[in-house]
Amino acid sequence: MAGTKNHDYHILPPDIVPFAGSVAALMFTSGMVLYMHKLPGGHVVPWLGLALLLAVMYQWFSKIVAEAHAGDHTPVVQLHQRYGMILFIASEVMFFAGWFWAFFDFALFPSALSEVVGGQFPPKGIEAVMDPFDLPLLNTLILLCSGTTVTWAHHALIHGDRDGLKKGLWATILLGMLFTTIQAYEYAHAPFPFGENTYGSAFYMATGFHGFHVIVGTIMLAVCLYRSYQGHFTPKQHFGFEAAAWYWHFVDVVWLFLFVAVYIWGGWGAPIH
Repeated sequence: MAGTKNHDYHILPPDIVPFAGSVAALMFTSGMVLYMHKLPGGHVVPWLGLALLLAVMYQWFSKIVAEAHAGDHTPVVQLHQRYGMILFIASEVMFFAGWFWAFFDFALFPSALSEVVGGQFPPKGIEAVMDPFDLPLLNTLILLCSGTTVTWAHHALIHGDRDGLKKGLWATILLGMLFTTIQAYEYAHAPFPFGENTYGSAFYMATGFHGFHVIVGTIMLAVCLYRSYQGHFTPKQHFGFEAAAWYWHFVDVVWLFLFVAVYIWGGWGAPIH
């Protein structure tokens, strides 16, 4: 009777993976500091930390999948997983809020930052800005369509249509790859570089981090596609896919704010490239 389980929670056995994840995060962040300050180890330590981080992520997520197949993810456990994903997305919202705050600070108070932006915004060093109704508008339509296709995949899964699940995921992944390709082309032909002034720095950091999130979301959906071919998801238990879909919708919403605030409003009145 000592091993009788009389609760709905999943008690995890001792594991070294969380400790390894902490070591990996320390190595990566410290290594990046070494790299930025051109100190010894700056070209080795961050890569070792990144490799260990990826190994930890693979091990951790593999264990979560195995726990789901073992029936350890009870309704209570799934509820707490949802709480965790909501908190993670909330932290991402705060991350992007910082970049929006910096951009609006430069744009709304150029006279107070005359030494930085020359009393105007976009700053004097910006001869032309992106045309928001060219490639950025196309990318906006692509992401909106991808939000539709991932919702299609979700509803297909709920109703037991595995073929629709796979088609929806394929469409979403391809649209995500198309978005990334267009953004890379846009960066390659941008009329201003990164780092020469506040406009370029804020623009590339905000849109670049969003592009990184699109790549991460595409990888997450690709893993879900692989798992769907393995028959892992069921209509009642598919939190792995649901979390990826939530993340993808978050990426969509952030892009809408970027498109309106940075591309349209941020470059209003400036010459178009």
